[in-house]
Amino acid sequence: MPVPVPEVATPFTREAVEIAISRLDTRPEAVRALAESLSSEELRRADRYDSGRDRRRFIVARARLRQLLALRLMIRPEAVELVYGAHGKPALARPSNHMDWRFSVSHCDDVAVYAFSQGREVGIDIEAIREVGDADAIVSHFFSRREQEAYLALGPGEKMLGFFNCWTRKEAFLKALGHGLSDPLDCFDVSLAPGEPARILRVKDAPGCDSGWCMDSFCPLPGFVAAVVTERRGPGLEAAILQ
Repeated sequence: MPVPVPEVATPFTREAVEIAISRLDTRPEAVRALAESLSSEELRRADRYDSGRDRRRFIVARARLRQLLALRLMIRPEAVELVYGAHGKPALARPSNHMDWRFSVSHCDDVAVYAFSQGREVGIDIEAIREVGDADAIVSHFFSRREQEAYLALGPGEKMLGFFNCWTRKEAFLKALGHGLSDPLDCFDVSLAPGEPARILRVKDAPGCDSGWCMDSFCPLPGFVAAVVTERRGPGLEAAILQ
């Protein structure tokens, strides 16, 4: 059974990132068809989920990734070979010089987002905007001092969006670096106020504009917020690494 591939919008930022958005609430027969493109290891990972819903989401999200990569590599989805970094970031097993695709995936509930860039590292993250009872405690524990001040300055109706703006932007940056959550979240600052452009403000002791990374934020679907971070390249400009 043919399964449609989600539409792709490109370019998304000035760094020509391609973004795809996909729903994961797929009918059982479509899930079975999508599972046929997964590797044996991916199927084993799917079987580790206790929840049938989580298993279905994993299968659909991973199969969509294979479809989107296959379109760019001009091969079949099941022929896409993936490897994983020390902190779980996926990459192509055998990238070619003329098609050096880097990519990142994130999903929340039944929505997945994908970012693709040629020759530049990229990270993406998505969250559903919802009430978080211990948000203030999370902010005080994980956000930087500058971010805490920006969050506390928001009105009651803006705090949850500000919280998830910050969280998705920080996680997208760490995913672009390939470090996962192994780095302390307070060693860099991002903007978070609703209506304010998404920016990296600081990386360690350096201004964000000198970090070698650019950031953008978008609303993939109503009730969700997402962020994407891309490596910048240019004369004398190298991406900062948090180590």
